[in-house]
Amino acid sequence: MAKIAFILLCHKDPDAIIAQARSLTEAGDCMAIHFDARAKEADWRRIRTALADNPNVTFARKRIKCGWGAWSLVQATLHAVEAAVETFPRATHFYMLSGDCMAIKSADYAHELLDRDDVDYIESFDYFESDWIKTGMKAERLIYRHYFNERTQKGLFYSAFNLQKKLGLTRAIPADLQIMIGSQWWCLRRRTVEWVLDFTRERRDVMRFFRTTWIPDETFFQTIVRHVVPNHEIRTRTLTFLMFSDYGMPVTFYNDHYDLLLSQDFLFARKISPGATELKSRLGELYLSGRTDFTISNEGKRLYKFLTERGRIGRRFAPRFWETEASLGRERELLIVTSKKWHVAKRLVEQIRQSTSLPCIDYLFNEESTPLPDLGGIQSTLEKRTRHRRALLRMLFDYYGSNRLVICLDPSMLDMIQDFYADRCTCRLLEIDCDFTDDYLLGHARRVGLAGADTPQDTVDLLLPTIRYDVVYESDQIRDANFPLFERIRESADAETNTAPLARFLSIPEPQARALAETDHLFTD
Repeated sequence: MAKIAFILLCHKDPDAIIAQARSLTEAGDCMAIHFDARAKEADWRRIRTALADNPNVTFARKRIKCGWGAWSLVQATLHAVEAAVETFPRATHFYMLSGDCMAIKSADYAHELLDRDDVDYIESFDYFESDWIKTGMKAERLIYRHYFNERTQKGLFYSAFNLQKKLGLTRAIPADLQIMIGSQWWCLRRRTVEWVLDFTRERRDVMRFFRTTWIPDETFFQTIVRHVVPNHEIRTRTLTFLMFSDYGMPVTFYNDHYDLLLSQDFLFARKISPGATELKSRLGELYLSGRTDFTISNEGKRLYKFLTERGRIGRRFAPRFWETEASLGRERELLIVTSKKWHVAKRLVEQIRQSTSLPCIDYLFNEESTPLPDLGGIQSTLEKRTRHRRALLRMLFDYYGSNRLVICLDPSMLDMIQDFYADRCTCRLLEIDCDFTDDYLLGHARRVGLAGADTPQDTVDLLLPTIRYDVVYESDQIRDANFPLFERIRESADAETNTAPLARFLSIPEPQARALAETDHLFTD
């Protein structure tokens, strides 16, 4: 059975470190600790004294002062790994942790998972081909030498960088290495760790290179492991659940996140709030519980993204309009039907298709499976359709030989509606205002991945009001935009009331519009 040697890098909160060490080692696992040499000496002595009689705890032979983005973090990790390899010969896996991490599964569950596959778990994406680095320096992290800490010696850091850049003092990346990048929270097999340590002793040139790269804790192990281990023995993922805000800050978990954390497909979570004493207590008990019946819904990241992006529609991170110079044509008319209940819009559009000569297309920018003619590949993916939206619609107008076209869009796509209204063509917009039960909203959350069949009821109860507000907010955004030629039909209105808006939207006689409004089961879920 797997025996884990935890590699703990920490710099504060000695009581939490002591509790963490005792909890994780009580299940038979072990731990090597590196406590930052910058921390208080009294805190260090307290940790050593409290854990001195624990045979499953050891300490890095050498403590060093660590700095964010600096080689010192990697060196501290290597010191702790060396101590663990030497002290715990029966350890089969080495799991990197911080003092802010806690287990979100039991020891039995973790051991079973690690025994299941003979692989290493480490994020390792191609440094140059992946989009892991979103902003800031990329190649510059590697091809220039970084001798100073960017956070504590900002002036020296950028002076040295700019001087090298001005003089063209670049350096080559070791020719036999494919530089990789990823999270520093890995879990490696003993054989892999021993190979990495051997590599560090044999390849002094590589060690010199990484010592002066910037943020090497995101590249060192990720590169070396990929170099010494066959690709099929690597799972390019971390077993530690972590999320980042859109400001690049780690998301912190609190007492009410217990059920959410347990339902994620990870063994540990980072980072737990220092003040979340109830959560820490429950997670500590969980690791020793022997429980293995965890239900994985894995909606955490999608749920967080959904909750934090409310109110930003059309403002931040909106898709770029790649083709603003391309017009659908002044003589053409685009009729947009928008509804959160896609099946209701599709039902109405099908009736329009049957009772008029208008070409109609369902949610072509929302559903990959929407039937479309072959237009040379531009229609093949949602990403292509969205990026080339105006070109796609011009080709559809041409394909159908019509100057009028009906399409469906989700109300969340306000930016796209605004883009089409900015065109020289004539745009008309019909909103279908539906009623929403809690059961329908829960089904919607499951369809879009915000919840799963096994999402805890407490999470569902917190989620439903947010989704309901989101639906209302999207509708309000559309109305507040004051689009010309905007019409609205309501589920709560009778067919007679809905007839006039349909007639105006489609430019058809009222008797024909009334037949559409009287469509059987139009609003039925």
